[in-house]
Amino acid sequence: MADKANTMWGGRFAGGPDAIMEAINASISYDQRLAPQDIAGSRAHAAMLAAQGIITNSDAEAIREGLLTVLSEIEAGEFTFSAALEDIHMNVEARLREILGEPAGRLHTARSRNDQVAVDFRLWVRDQCDAADDALSKLQSALVGQAEAGADWVMPGFTHLQTAQPVTWGHHMLAYVEMLDRDRGRFADARKRMNQSPLGAAALAGTSFDIDRKATAQALGFDGPMMNSLDAVSDRDFALEFLSSATICAMHLSRLAEELVIWSSAQFRFVAMSDKWSTGSSIMPQKRNPDAAELIRAKIGRIFGANVALVTVMKGLPLAYSKDMQEDKEQVFDAADNLLLALAAMAGMIADMTANVENLRHAAASGFSTATDLADWLVRTLNMPFRDAHHVTGSLVAMAEDKGIDLPDLTLEQMQSVCQDITTEVFDVLGVDNSVASRTSLGGTAPSRVREQIARWKDALA
Repeated sequence: MADKANTMWGGRFAGGPDAIMEAINASISYDQRLAPQDIAGSRAHAAMLAAQGIITNSDAEAIREGLLTVLSEIEAGEFTFSAALEDIHMNVEARLREILGEPAGRLHTARSRNDQVAVDFRLWVRDQCDAADDALSKLQSALVGQAEAGADWVMPGFTHLQTAQPVTWGHHMLAYVEMLDRDRGRFADARKRMNQSPLGAAALAGTSFDIDRKATAQALGFDGPMMNSLDAVSDRDFALEFLSSATICAMHLSRLAEELVIWSSAQFRFVAMSDKWSTGSSIMPQKRNPDAAELIRAKIGRIFGANVALVTVMKGLPLAYSKDMQEDKEQVFDAADNLLLALAAMAGMIADMTANVENLRHAAASGFSTATDLADWLVRTLNMPFRDAHHVTGSLVAMAEDKGIDLPDLTLEQMQSVCQDITTEVFDVLGVDNSVASRTSLGGTAPSRVREQIARWKDALA
């Protein structure tokens, strides 16, 4: 293997690397997944070289066919990757030379591994942005489906994980749809900014050959070439933006997963997770553990860790390329794999879960959840200043708590002992259905508003 590597490097390196150097230097164990992007970039480069008269059309055609042969071997699992050849670029080029002979050596004209890896990695990350967008759309659709089923199901809304005010199930589901749409916007924004081609920047200074960088950019679906060769080979902002977007997205998934873990507990029993997304206990037969949700909740650690790791790698690097940047790929690969897995699992869980409507409703009525409705009624009907209404309501809550009952269970006489102007009309606002129905402000939890938002999202996701 060492001899093969020495042949690729040329005459200056007479001795082969020892095993430790080979182990720390080689990246083929993980960057082999860039093979489709590497071959696409090489095909575009070869076609451009021929169009510019830098290599012959016959050599370009032979290279094109040879690269397709290499790709088919890789896809069929028939390709032997060599650590001695370090990375995917050298492995592909070495195999191409075995197939074609001399014409293969012309492929690397006017190109460096520095701009080659930059374009490969950028193409791969661009694909992951598209995959994340698709997966997010599927999860949004699952959430909208749940929202439509329960647009008027009443449940407790929480602050500090304490019962605050009644909300509707549909409203709660749609909150995550909004979060995920911002995630889609971040991935789309990152994709737009990364869609410039570094190919043709060569090692760092460009090339003396008369290349056409606009042609290769267009062939690879880029909006155009990057305009500074130093920046083109040293930039990993595109990977960091992907990781940043993935971190925020994973945080949203973790919040939702946390709610599913809580909601499926015996103490809450708001939802039931199917056997598809639960596991049992090795010794406790009654257990149904929400393992899928818990594992999704944990993914944020890996993805956030990848983000911090790559920022740390890049923070001290002078221009242009340094070997440190080889450490970029494993972090991004792992984060992308885990994000897409978590999105798919969450979409499956959301589509499959069953809400316990009666338990949701019972919980919504507990904890004096309509206290704010009472305060609002005092302001609206009795023209009481809100701070005074807040004080009156607090006194009534204390009275109900002392008697072991909820606010709607207080008698009119008991309420009038605190505020003599209260009338029987107050009971119209104290029920949870009345409470949620009254929240008709834009973005509110009223079923009428929730159904408006469901219709909007169904159109947007169609």
